[in-house]
Parts: sequence; structure tokens; C-alpha cells
Amino acid sequence: MARPPSSSPSSTSAPPSSPQPPARKPATRGPKPKRKKKGKAKKAPRNLLQSLTLAGLEWLGVTGIGIAAIIVLLGHFANRFSGTDLLGSLLPFAGGIFACMVFATLLLIGWTRLRRWLLARWHPLAPPMVVAGLAVIAALLIPPGYFSRAFGYYRTLVGGKEEAGRVTLAHQVYAAYRRLDTVQLKIMIDRAGRYEKAVEEAAAVYGVDPDLLLGLAATESSFMPRKSQDGGHGLFQITQPAEGRSLEDSRYNASLGAATLRHYLNEMKNDLFLGLLAYNIGPANGGLRFIMQRYGVTDFITIQPYLLQLPRDYPIRVLAYSLAFRIHRREGRLLAYEEGQNALVIQGMGIPGLVAGGGQAGNLIRAPRDDIRKRVDRVDGHDSPLPGDQPSPQRPLSPTCPLGLRHCYNPRAP
Repeated sequence: MARPPSSSPSSTSAPPSSPQPPARKPATRGPKPKRKKKGKAKKAPRNLLQSLTLAGLEWLGVTGIGIAAIIVLLGHFANRFSGTDLLGSLLPFAGGIFACMVFATLLLIGWTRLRRWLLARWHPLAPPMVVAGLAVIAALLIPPGYFSRAFGYYRTLVGGKEEAGRVTLAHQVYAAYRRLDTVQLKIMIDRAGRYEKAVEEAAAVYGVDPDLLLGLAATESSFMPRKSQDGGHGLFQITQPAEGRSLEDSRYNASLGAATLRHYLNEMKNDLFLGLLAYNIGPANGGLRFIMQRYGVTDFITIQPYLLQLPRDYPIRVLAYSLAFRIHRREGRLLAYEEGQNALVIQGMGIPGLVAGGGQAGNLIRAPRDDIRKRVDRVDGHDSPLPGDQPSPQRPLSPTCPLGLRHCYNPRAP
């Protein structure tokens, strides 16, 4: 009997497997597209010059406000706590300065933070506009004359002895103006009208305050040009004219008066009081410089005890008349010094030719001797004698006088 074929693993056929999918080649990947980052849009770059200009204007305003505040606070502290008492003056003043420093530091920190906020939330113009607005508000809120008084206190604090002397002399001038006869003064000012143009031209040529020169003419001639007993002529009572010149010509006389004043101001290093005093004394006895060296004095205050009354009062009288011309020019009338707030108004105008810091003259330009003669030619239209010219044999020119000229007042030795 035949057996059926036995099955073995080798002979047994495997069941059919499922078909495999064809292998795919890995796709070559290109660069991934960049994703746009979400965020704030970039600000357009600002002009560097514009940024610097705005920052400069802003800090210039902040600096100006700070300086003004320092002047006001220190000035009023100095006036309030003036004196030498330790507990009543010195320590409170030092405490006030320390408080000012702390307060200024806090304000600066606050402004820095406010500035950042303004730049982040508003326009770059915001900080300068805020500073300008604060300055305008402060100017409107501060009463008139408040800052000028505070500045006067501050100037006295810093100027010390020199400023104290200037203030003393200035109040001598104010007191002299107060004593002037207003009616007669108004008549003289009206009389000066016809000579004002000539005086102003001479003042402009020599860099002298025109009101100062008008006050000098008022003291010399009261604007009544005439020949005096001591040989003076014209507005400024000039003597010893150059040959062929007439001192009755107000234009020429004014130019010589301005040149002579300029010479003495240069000689006295632009000290206004000493320059006027030297103009009055003239070149006699070696002039004012020799007199000061003889007595060992250095300024107008220390020389006053050695002077006779006429030359001692001369600068004060000149400046009192000059002040009257300035008041009339600005106000259109003369102000009574003792009425209302007129004293403060007049002091705010200042004395012509006098500036802070000693008895110096303002708007005064040093001019050498040769240039003085050339300026006379420009004003006068003629040829003035130059250095080295031969003087007149009848009346020899003084080598110490600027143009070989002398003014009307008889030179007096103190």
C-alpha cells in the first residue's frame, strides 16, 4: 500500500507574502523659508543733526532754568541770613545751600524719568517743549523786579568788597539824582535836544555811552556853549584848539570831549569814577595817576578823603545828569525817585557807563592815542594833528593830554 508523501520543512512551500512597496528615495530638502518674526515695527532712523539740536535746546533750557533758580535762591538766602552770627546767619545759610543741592538732585532725577516717558509715549519734540513751557510759566509767575533784586543780592554775595564799593557809589548817584531840581533839569534836557545828534555821533565813534557823554556836557556847560573865564569853549569847555579849528562848532567840540574822556578812561583802566575824576583834574601836577601813587590809593573810594569838594563831587554830578538823560530817554519823562516804586525802576535801569564788578565803565573800547586822532578826523572831516606834529608856539600842547587839549575845569591838586 503506497504511503502519501511526507511533508518536510524543506519541501513545504512558504505561503505567499504580501507585496512590498517600492523603496522611495529621500527627497532632497531645500532651505526652509524664513518665518517672519512678530514684533514691533522698526522706527525710521532720525536725523542725527535734528536729534542733537533737540537735545541741545532741551539741556540749554534746563541749564538756564537751573542757573536762574540758583541765583534766586542763593541771593535771597544771602539777604535773609546776612551777618556773622554762627547760629543766626552762617549755619542757616550753609543749611540752605545743602537743601538746594538735595532739591536740585531730586529734580534732575525726576526730569530724567519724565524725559524717558515723554520720548516713549510722545514726540521727540515733547521734552524741549515742556522745558520751554516751564520757562514761560516761571517768567509769568515771578513778580516784576523780583529776579533783579535777587540778582543784586547774589552779586553782592559773590562780589564781596568790590561789589559793596560799587553799590555804595551807585547809591551816591541815585541820591544826587533825587536832589536835582526837576523843573530846571527838564529845561536843560530840552535845551540839549539840538546838540543830541552831535553828541551821539561822537559817543558812537569812541564807544562811550551817549547818556554818559550827555551828562558830561550838562556838567561842563549846561548845554549853553560859551567861553568861560579859564579859557574853556563850547559844550565840553575845551581849551587849546588846533590851529584853524573853531571850538564853537558843537560837532567838533563833542568829538574832542569824547576823545578826552576816552583817553582818561583808558588811562584809568576803564574805571568810570576815576576816569571822570581824571577828566576833571586834568594833567596838572602829573595828573590823577601821579596823585594816586603819591597817596597810595587804588580806587575812587580811597582817594575821596584826599580830594577837595569840587573834584570829589564831580563824577557823582556827571553820573546823576547821565541817569536823568537815560530816564528821560526810556520813559519820556523824569521820574521822582521817592514816589511809589520809582526807586526800584530807576535802579533797574542802571547808571550809564557803570556795570557790575567795581566802578568800571560799560560799552567802553580801549583806543590807542593814534586811533583817537584818526577818529576825530572821521567825525570832524578835517585833519587833526598827529603825534609828532609841532604844537602852537603861543600855547604849547601838554604831552599828558590826549590831543594836546584840556577841558574847562581849572586843574586842582587835591
